[in-house]
Amino acid sequence: MKIIAIGDIHMATDTIASIDGIDTADLVIINGDLTNFGGTHEAKEVLDAVLSANQSVLAQFGNLDKPEINDYLEELGINLHRQARLLHNRVCLIGLGGSNKTPFATPSEFSEEQLAAGIDEAYEQARGFIDLAEPLEKIHIPTILVSHTPPFGTAVDRLRSGTHVGSSAVRTFIEERQPELCICGHIHEAAGSDRIGRTPIYNPGMLSQGGWLEISVDKSTVQTTFHERI
Repeated sequence: MKIIAIGDIHMATDTIASIDGIDTADLVIINGDLTNFGGTHEAKEVLDAVLSANQSVLAQFGNLDKPEINDYLEELGINLHRQARLLHNRVCLIGLGGSNKTPFATPSEFSEEQLAAGIDEAYEQARGFIDLAEPLEKIHIPTILVSHTPPFGTAVDRLRSGTHVGSSAVRTFIEERQPELCICGHIHEAAGSDRIGRTPIYNPGMLSQGGWLEISVDKSTVQTTFHERI
């Protein structure tokens, strides 16, 4: 199974068609910040561009997306925020959109307590899915955390000043649950990778300046390739 993960699009839809392999991927994940302080109309413009390349899409809002985008994605049946998705009994996604608090009062920010509650809600859904999977598939189903906000204290949440601004709730979840992969974004200048325990963490950066992730799932193995645009 091949997954393409992108994020921090910020209305730069002209870059989408140039992503290698987006048209043949089994799924495209949009990890927040479709827009720049935009609403449903702007989100639809971005989604239309992605859907023109691939009809299989799951998405969640970022902190620069108005809350109405969360409702819009829910209506479309493609929302990841505070939800789990079991894909072909082969991999489970756990979604967490928005961000922790910033100094900029962006449209979709949450307290650490709210983020922890959201990620726990999605995790409980994931546990239910795995319990319902076929017996042979229950041996091990890899989990991918899709969090717009990066975990605190890593290479992927650091501003140019050196200050770490990620989420402690996201970090705690990774430390305790050790998912096979964490996809994040939000901090454009911190594009790159890191690791917490056994969990690799990737922030592909802003799409127009950074890149995207290609994720291959084969049985219980998850392999990630970071494709840099520049």
